[in-house]
Amino acid sequence: MLFILMMLLGYSVALSASDFVVDKVLSKVKWEAKKVTGKHNGSISFENGSVLVTDNKISGGTFIIDMKTIVDEDLTDTGMNQKLMGHLASDDFFSVAKFPESKMVIKKVTSVAGDEYHFLADLTIKGVTNPVEFNAKFTLNEDKLTSEGVITVNRTLFGIKYGSGSFFQGLGDKVIYDDFTLAFNVVAQKK
Repeated sequence: MLFILMMLLGYSVALSASDFVVDKVLSKVKWEAKKVTGKHNGSISFENGSVLVTDNKISGGTFIIDMKTIVDEDLTDTGMNQKLMGHLASDDFFSVAKFPESKMVIKKVTSVAGDEYHFLADLTIKGVTNPVEFNAKFTLNEDKLTSEGVITVNRTLFGIKYGSGSFFQGLGDKVIYDDFTLAFNVVAQKK
């Protein structure tokens, strides 16, 4: 009898978990990187992703970013824009030919207040995985999930040291700050 009860309880818990698939068209990631003399910003697209929801709260998820989709949105001069995009794709930065995808896996989610949650995740860039923490808002309306927040990433932890004042001396106004941000807006639909 105890075994049957445990099976039923386990079955009811399994029913309360649902997978949501990231809508690649509606979901956005905006990046911003700063240097001593200014900043650049742009966007990058999801390749795919899924979010696990248990008892109406995010309990896990995996997101794949297509590194080939990175674009700069602040440089209006075509030549300068292409030069920056080529440099970001190079081994100085993201080595896009060798590492065409970046990945984030949600490991733990805790409630902060209201619709705000604290996320602990593993982020992989250029084949290197490091933990990241961030706060994000999360809402669930029947079969649609939305989440938005900002992740601050220290690029040097992923082997991206080009122009870093932490590793190179005498860069003057050529220093590129180690941290960059990823502001995301995820929309996912229930499977």
